[in-house]
Formats: sequence, C-alpha cells, structure tokens
Amino acid sequence: MFKTIYKNWMASELLSVKEKEELSALKSDKKEIEYRFGKFLEFGTAGMRGLIGLGTNMMNIYTVRQATQGLAEYIKTLGAKAMKRGVVISYDTRRMSKEFATASAIVLANNGITVHVFSDVHPVPMLSYAVRELKKVAGIMITASHNPKEYNGYKVYGADGAQMSPEATEEVVKFINEIGDPLSEKILIDEEGLKKVKIVPKSIDKKYYKTIKALSLSKKEVKKVGKKIKLIYTPIHGSGYVPVTTILKSIGISATLVPEQVNKDTEFSTVEVPNPECKEALTLAIKMADFKNADVVFGTDPDCDRLGVAVRNDKGEFEVLSGNQTGILLLDYVLRKLSENGKLSQKGFAVKSFVSTGMAKLIADDYGVELMETPVGFKFIGEKIKQFDDSGLKKFVFGFEESCGYLRGTHCRDKDAVVASMLFAEMVCYLNFKGETVYGRLQELYAKYGFVFDTNVSIKYSGLNAMKEMNAVVDKLKTVKVDAIGGLKVKAVRDYSSAKKIDADGTVSELDSPKTNAVYYEIDGGSFVCVRPSGTEPKLKIYYSLKSQNEAKAQMLFRKVKKGFEELLK
Repeated sequence: MFKTIYKNWMASELLSVKEKEELSALKSDKKEIEYRFGKFLEFGTAGMRGLIGLGTNMMNIYTVRQATQGLAEYIKTLGAKAMKRGVVISYDTRRMSKEFATASAIVLANNGITVHVFSDVHPVPMLSYAVRELKKVAGIMITASHNPKEYNGYKVYGADGAQMSPEATEEVVKFINEIGDPLSEKILIDEEGLKKVKIVPKSIDKKYYKTIKALSLSKKEVKKVGKKIKLIYTPIHGSGYVPVTTILKSIGISATLVPEQVNKDTEFSTVEVPNPECKEALTLAIKMADFKNADVVFGTDPDCDRLGVAVRNDKGEFEVLSGNQTGILLLDYVLRKLSENGKLSQKGFAVKSFVSTGMAKLIADDYGVELMETPVGFKFIGEKIKQFDDSGLKKFVFGFEESCGYLRGTHCRDKDAVVASMLFAEMVCYLNFKGETVYGRLQELYAKYGFVFDTNVSIKYSGLNAMKEMNAVVDKLKTVKVDAIGGLKVKAVRDYSSAKKIDADGTVSELDSPKTNAVYYEIDGGSFVCVRPSGTEPKLKIYYSLKSQNEAKAQMLFRKVKKGFEELLK
C-alpha cells in the first residue's frame, strides 16, 4: 500500500521538480518510504507534529493543507457567523513555519473564512491572546515547540484561546479523513486566496503587553532594585526575543542578550536541541552570566511558551532549576505577594498537571488555596480556568507543568513564558529587596515543607509503531498488581485511562479527570511514580516525585525506587 502511495506522489503534478528529486532519492530505501508513506500523520488534541519532509506521515505543505481543509470544513458547519469571525494564525522561527502559515491562510481564505496572520513570528501566548481579543472562532500556531530542528507542528486553538477540545478535534479529524489524500482536489489551494488574508493589527501586541504588565506584583521592589539586577536572556533563536525584552523593559528591568542566539536561525545552530529544560541549551547564557557577574539566566524555547531558569547557588555557581523548582518558586511568590497585598481571594485556586511536584499542594494548602490537578497538556489547565474562573465560581491564581510551562492571568489559555519571565524577574527583585536570594528561598521551602526530589526518565521509541508500543507497555502495567516499588508501599494506583483509583485494600473510586493513558502509583510518605507515553515525541516518560528529609536521602530513595520500577517494567 505505502509503495502505491509513494508512486502516486512521484507522479503528481502538484509536486515541484525539487520535491520529486527528494522522493526519487528514497527509491532504494524501503524502510524510509514505509515510514513516510506507511500511515497518515496523526491529528490529535495537540494538533500535528512530525519530521519535516515529503510523505503522508510527515510535516509538509500538503499535510498542512489537508489539516487546514479539515478545519475549514468543521468551521463551515458552525455557520456563517463563525466563518466571518474566522481564524488567526501565528508561527515561530522553525524551518517552513512561515510557509506552512501562509499555506494554511490560503486554504482558509479559499473556503470563505476570514483569516488574520501575524506579520512576523509571534509566540504561543500571543496567538492565544489574539484568538480571544479578536473574538476568533479558532487559531493556528505553526510550531514544534522545543523539538529538534528537523521537526515542525500544527496546533489548533478554540475560541476560548485554549488548544482545541477533544470533541471539536474529533470533528476536524472526521473531515480530514474524508479528504483522504493530502494531494486531493478537495483541498482549495488557489494562490489568489492570499489576497483576502489580513494582517493582525499591531494594537494586539500593545494590548497584550498592557495586560501582562497589569499582572505585576512587586512594582515598589522593582523600582528600588530593578536597575541593579543583572539578567541574561536568550531566546534560543526563537520568537521570545521581542516580547520578553519588551515586557521586562516596561517594568524597569533590562536584560542582556546572548548575541549568538538572538537571530532567527531555523537550524538552532548554537544548541543541539532548543529546549530550555535542558542545561545545555543555557550553556552560552550561563557562560555570559559568569563573565558579567549576573544574578539570573532566562531561556525560552522557539514558540516562547516554556521558560528555563538558572540561578546562583550558595557557592556562587549557576544551577539550572527544574521546571518543578521554578513552578514552586513562582507559586510561592504569587501567593506570598497576593497575601501581603491583601489580594489573595478566598476563592483562589491553582492548577498543576498530575505529574508535577507534590510540593505544590503543600504550598497551596499553607496559603489556603485549592490546588487542582489535570492530565499533562496545558489545555486541561485552560479548561479549569474556563470552568471555574470564567464562570465566577473561583479565582485562578497560577498554573504550571513540570515541563517549564507557567501561567498567571486569564489573558491566554496556554503556557506563557512572557508573563513567567516578568514574574520571575520581579521575584528576583522582591527577594533582593528583602535581602534574600532565589536559591535561598528554594532552600527555605524545602526546610519548611520537606525535600521533594522530582525528575523524569524518558525511554525512546522509533518507527511507525512507536505510539502503539508505548501504549502497550502502559496497558500491560494496568494488569499487574503492585504492592510495593523499590521496597516502598504503594497506597493506591490511579488508572487515568479509566479514571479510576484503586486503593491497596481494593477499594475503587472515580477520578475527576479527563481520560488519558497514564498509570500513577501513590507511594507512602507523599511520593509518587507515574508512567505515560508522550503526546508530542516517541518517548515513554516515567515521572518520580520522592519526598524525604534532605536531598542526599531523596537521591538514595530515587535510586531504590527507580531500580524497582525498572524491574516492574521488565
């Protein structure tokens, strides 16, 4: 079957000479042809993400057009008003991002749908904000987030600014499947459609910055010490350069940029992977920070929805914080300042993904704030905001995921590294004003709530059946009764695919959670282990959150539990 599809693409008049040369070079590589044409690139609740190249299982102009035609068909079912409200499109600095954005706009315009496109690269949070501010029915973000340079992706947002709901995604997928072939004549690709495409007004940027600035919590402290704080920032060749420096400057903090990483480099040539979760991505920034005797280092990924941070430890050396550590520091800072300012609502609530650190609940409980948990994916945090804040039932104060994603405010419904950069920068000023440091505050939190060691381990998969194989591993775990891991008693097992919790005594209760394929082991003493297949990469992810008296004991506990869990996987 895949050979036939390959030959059809080779014979298609839609493909250019250069594109046919790319495919022709594969004619002796059966394995590569099967990978590219053995299935269709999956469109899920996070949209599409894949390697850039020709083929039905790849990110290319044809699969992007097909997805957009599917989205257009769905919007048309919503009626004339929805079509007039239309779609806003943004893109980051990756290979083919602008081309994919343009192709998407043309397809939508040809289908009679109003389209606005940003005139230059803009990050995820600004796209989410624009969807809400322009009252669009949907948004498209062309990005593969923190993935390697060989990848690109296509994310769809609903009218609320959050990633499209599972129900709406299911409808879009039906239309995509009806199209069948990415080279189908059903896809409206007339270049004349480009004449109908509009540019997003510049006023949207100004409104976004004004909205973000209003979320500032330490104006007095920033005014006192902001000018003496030395901050090094790297956008890692991504879309964060303008918005992050703009918001920091607007509150009175200047950032020194890493010159080698400011340019929009599609190859991300100064890093192996443009992921601020990885210490290596911040190497140049830390080197500059040491040279300039700086206080803090920031790094954002290509679509500027993740923030990586490095701070000086008690030895004066830079230490890269994990996403969990940054999350609890920001959660503590936001709640502390709101409390000090007398603005902490009794209806306040915070949200985290269930794989993020268990320490968050201890902090939230201490401030009398409800902590909600969701599956991995910021759209679920967006749903909690919609359910409770938009309705006026409760007041959203902060949300985070361990993968370096944070949000304060309801201006957008996805991770926002712009607002996170502002909050962390002013937190540095606030602590400095009080004679404290970020690292010192982190140690205070550990001393107060107990040390929690959080980490995750990824097992890589490859090939057409990677997702199927990963899901099979998780599914098999559900059939095994686990009383202990590494000698530690398992109190309960949460099966998120059935939304059920099974206690050690066999008692079964319902989980108030959307269904997702993950198994979560509650361990005595407030620790947990969770395993799930990544939704964006071919990786099986295992999360460990282990509570102990101090870091040394927690590390020992981790080695013990990790060994036990690896034996369980075997």
